[in-house]
Amino acid sequence: MEYRRMGRTGLELSVLSFGSWVTFHKQIADNSADELMGLAYDNGINFFDNAEVYALGESEKMMGRVLSKKNWDRTSYTLSSKAYFGWRGKENKPNQTGLSRKHLTEACHEALGRLQTDYLDLYFCHRPDTNVPISEVVWTMHNLIQQGKVLYWGTSQWSAAEIMEAHRVADQHHLIGPSVEQPQYNMFERFKMEQDYLPVFKNVGLGTTIWSPLAAGFLTGKYNNGIPEGSRLAMEGFDWLKDRWVQDAKLEKVKKLGVLANEMGVSLAALAIAWTIKNPHTTTAILGATKKEQLLENLKALEVAPLLTDEIVEKIETILQNKPFMDLA
Repeated sequence: MEYRRMGRTGLELSVLSFGSWVTFHKQIADNSADELMGLAYDNGINFFDNAEVYALGESEKMMGRVLSKKNWDRTSYTLSSKAYFGWRGKENKPNQTGLSRKHLTEACHEALGRLQTDYLDLYFCHRPDTNVPISEVVWTMHNLIQQGKVLYWGTSQWSAAEIMEAHRVADQHHLIGPSVEQPQYNMFERFKMEQDYLPVFKNVGLGTTIWSPLAAGFLTGKYNNGIPEGSRLAMEGFDWLKDRWVQDAKLEKVKKLGVLANEMGVSLAALAIAWTIKNPHTTTAILGATKKEQLLENLKALEVAPLLTDEIVEKIETILQNKPFMDLA
């Protein structure tokens, strides 16, 4: 396993990590989660990602149960949670969502309880909140760190401008600013990582915990001939994912990428994940798997990454035709 420093912090994360979005509680039970997390840990993964909204809190409870049984040394792995959406779904009342000091603080306490841990290594603002002053967010996160409940705080799906504003406030008041962002990044979702965040990487540094490196499984090729029963895109409530990815033009590109992967003697999934971690600004790419075989196949991305020569990368770009335009002026 390769480990990378998270932005300009001293924290090292495994370049591949394990997340629970969609899968925990909704697709797998405790015994499967136990097996998959054990397999991930044994292969050097040291970052496990979660959020209050995943399965409305049940995902964190499941991960907490697994971790309590594993009895791993707490210093050997990192845990995250994210707050914004709340965990009560349609029952959410005022102050049970968003980034107010009240919700961020209470959501942190709730996550600690569900995960059965004393502190979160990473705590993310799951979305920007235009209703809350950025100073309130920065002060809250700084205070949670000062209290020892959080070690590093970050953002998810924030723009570069929003992240830089948080740093401006932090610098002004001598507070701890965000050190990590969790963006979506894959062969079809490239703008933030390859263009928008470039000034942030350069000016203040930024770790990244990438979600959906396989575009919700689309980049495995399993949706090339329709949507298999039991797959993520077949689940109730995930129509937005289906609408986003299952498009004819994208399917054609996936098929061509599949041909290239076959020529290289690797799986399309491993190729797609390897492409994501090839970006030096990627700290870690979060894997989501429901089966042991899936996780082992995805871990092969570590072997595929060195195969991505300039020539192979150029072949991929020729297929994708979607590289963000960079104005170097």
